[in-house]
Amino acid sequence: MSAQTVFVSGANGYIAQHTVVQLLKKGYNVVGQVRSAAKGDALAKDLKNSHFSYEVVEVLEQEGAFDEALTKHPEVTVFLHTASPATFSAEDNERDVIIPAVNGTKNVLKSIKKVAPQIKKVVVTSSAVAAGSLAQLEDPKFVGGEDTWNPITYEEAVKGDPVAAYQGSKKFAELAAWDFVKAEKPNFKLTTVLPVYVFGPQAFRSGLKSLNLTAQVIIDVFKLKKNDSIPALESLFADVRDVAYSHIAAFENESAEGKRLLVVSGRFNYQNVVDIVRKNFVYIPGQLPVGTPASKDIFDHYKKLNDSNAREVVGIEYIPFEKTIIDQIKQYLVEIYRLL
Repeated sequence: MSAQTVFVSGANGYIAQHTVVQLLKKGYNVVGQVRSAAKGDALAKDLKNSHFSYEVVEVLEQEGAFDEALTKHPEVTVFLHTASPATFSAEDNERDVIIPAVNGTKNVLKSIKKVAPQIKKVVVTSSAVAAGSLAQLEDPKFVGGEDTWNPITYEEAVKGDPVAAYQGSKKFAELAAWDFVKAEKPNFKLTTVLPVYVFGPQAFRSGLKSLNLTAQVIIDVFKLKKNDSIPALESLFADVRDVAYSHIAAFENESAEGKRLLVVSGRFNYQNVVDIVRKNFVYIPGQLPVGTPASKDIFDHYKKLNDSNAREVVGIEYIPFEKTIIDQIKQYLVEIYRLL
């Protein structure tokens, strides 16, 4: 029996690259979608695996964008849609962020139904901000999760700041996926994956040339000086390798069908990062602020979010925050030295 083939959109993305690596290690064939041949060639060079191929789809927002790519690959039975805009510098929230995210998702599902009825499982990468606003997720009393939605309205997302646009794009793109399945009743079963802040190393060192937004959060810690105050950011985290694994578990396990999977390992703040750096990287030049080192779980008063679907489906012990940060910083040392 030949290996199953998985199609991955946005294959050169941070989470997607780890997902592709894990898929290949598990014996799957992978077809990756990229926006240019140069990006496809670069990814193929990093992967060095004959079971990977790619298709160029330049504009995801156009209806029928995936028709040709999927028609060429009738062997594909699983589709992982990881491609979505992630920017906080849009000129027009609706045009540049919300519509591309919503239409990109809808057009993928339309193409699958139209030209690839053999695809039985679809996994869409959403975000924890589709389940709750940033304020809610950082609220000790918030008890939402896989069964809740961000209260932001479409108008608020369009007229708000870039963060509001991002949150709206994730909510409305995921809703569009669920609405499509409900209205169109396609052959495939849908699962969505909702990661929180995603940290951890790039799949390949080539990824250091263009750091993703969450990687920059960690790099910014090294811009702090001895007498600086430590930023007050507190939020939720997941390791990129666990998020990638969750995408695979989402289609491998029938229990995931029709469910939202909130992937969250725990909580973090900048003080945690500083503590880890001071403990494990004493040879890094410069002096970081000490702050108030955490001696116990400072988040033990927070209500636990509902991530029961993900815990059941994924079924692994998530990577702890200290290992995530150590692995990430080890890879970024060259960049960090450049900043200091």
